[in-house]
Amino acid sequence: MAGIYIHIPFCKSRCVYCDFYSTTSLTLGQRYVDVVCKEMEKRAKTYDGKVVETVYLGGGTPSQLSETLLRQLFECLYQAYDISTEAEVTMECNPDDVTEAFARMISLLPVNRVSMGAQTFSQERLLFMRRRHTAEQVKEAVERLRKAGIQNISIDLMYGFPNETMAEWECDIQEAVSLDVEHLSAYALQYEVGTPLYKMLKRGEVTEIDEELERQMYFQLIDTLSEAGFEHYEISNWGKPGYHSRHNSNYWNQTPYIGLGAAAHSFDGKNRQWNVADIHQYMEGMEKGEPCVEYEELTPDNHYNEIVMTALRTSKGLSLDNLSPVYADYCLRQAKRFIDDGLLAMDNKNLRLTREGLFVSDMIMAELMKV
Repeated sequence: MAGIYIHIPFCKSRCVYCDFYSTTSLTLGQRYVDVVCKEMEKRAKTYDGKVVETVYLGGGTPSQLSETLLRQLFECLYQAYDISTEAEVTMECNPDDVTEAFARMISLLPVNRVSMGAQTFSQERLLFMRRRHTAEQVKEAVERLRKAGIQNISIDLMYGFPNETMAEWECDIQEAVSLDVEHLSAYALQYEVGTPLYKMLKRGEVTEIDEELERQMYFQLIDTLSEAGFEHYEISNWGKPGYHSRHNSNYWNQTPYIGLGAAAHSFDGKNRQWNVADIHQYMEGMEKGEPCVEYEELTPDNHYNEIVMTALRTSKGLSLDNLSPVYADYCLRQAKRFIDDGLLAMDNKNLRLTREGLFVSDMIMAELMKV
């Protein structure tokens, strides 16, 4: 069993770029946690009983929950499932939530890994994104977590902001490296439909960054983090040796997992299911004993496409031995032109993205899939 994901949808405020399901209705916290605990108990009855190796509290902003609610959540979780004593237990936190008291509090919970959205160390860009923390608060949060005994910290960065220069991006990378964290994730700014940022783009208030500059920023990130001792194990993720995200790695390895909470997805190895992305419908359905859930039975083509999409994201790449002869043959035929162009490499029946292929990975994956 890969693990359990728990979606905590509460945010104090919304960032302009975010399209994850969230709500600012913080007063619903107690009722929501009660319902998530009910879902845990219900789904544990049909669970196969394998030991859970990873737990991930994502959001939203899990650090918006009170100590009482966090304790309730973990108590229910550990009663319902067999959680390994060596489990990786990650909690996403906003930097400005990490006071000294908060850091001490989560250190007394099963949490042993914290993921924080730093995004940038430019106050101007933080304000533009409507982030509620400052650059200084990221540094303070890391120090407080260390003092409290949290020895596995990950931070997120973003690049490709309107008018951002290479020099500014290099400063952000260096600031992140100087924090001496164990893990780093970095993503190019996306203009997702329906977000305030997308509307700003359509109104002509912002302009997307030049693609070639974005490409150079990505490669600069790869080189700088490599020099700093990070291993580039997935397209957007870097970890120091021994600190790759075990939970997220299992997603990319097609290992089963349970998703709890509004909008959370689950995968049993053959089928997917997901809860409704509406906190009120989710809670009402669970309370009535009529969960608002959708299911998808993966066809052989769907399953092949998912393997391509997940495995190629990793530095290990896609082993053709994991495909049936028919799909392996199709994959190789589709991949040939990318191998010839130096965007894919084949080593001992293992297909992986090259350095140049990483930046155009979405296009390559799309061409390898069955439609």
